Amino acid sequence: MAGKRSTSSASAFGAGVWPWLGLAAIILIVDQFTKTLILGYYQYGGVTEVTGFFNIVRAHNTGAAFSFLADAAGWQRWMFTAIGVAAAVFIFWMLKKHAGQKLFSFAMACILGGAIGNVIDRMMHGYVVDFLDFHLGGKHFPAFNVADSAITIGAVCLVLDELRRVRKT
Repeated sequence: MAGKRSTSSASAFGAGVWPWLGLAAIILIVDQFTKTLILGYYQYGGVTEVTGFFNIVRAHNTGAAFSFLADAAGWQRWMFTAIGVAAAVFIFWMLKKHAGQKLFSFAMACILGGAIGNVIDRMMHGYVVDFLDFHLGGKHFPAFNVADSAITIGAVCLVLDELRRVRKT
């Protein structure tokens, strides 16, 4: 059926889910380590030019992607934290159910590691630490971090997995 995902014996909580949780943990550790470095070595707004199109900066994002709702009164911190926690629980459940599907599980693990990384930031600091700043012709893409990168890679892989799955049916 087009709308159903098959499960395998590896999808039961056991050996099949651990590699994906390990990947999510690695992403989380790298994300938090890089953010700790930025917080330790940069003042808010600090910039190091690396190339003509890339800087390392210290930016604080109290909103969501592309600073959505960053200027809200503070309630967004808890809303985005709750969304992140809910997403993590849902993704964990999906990983348990579909651990044998490699591309799908890779995508879910990337999103899980990134979501938890940003939730930790919101809970500890009240904002997400961003530090990767790409720019071209004086226009800057919104700064982002390792967690955001992992979430984006995961989202792209989810689309690819779905396209591949639909083609097979």
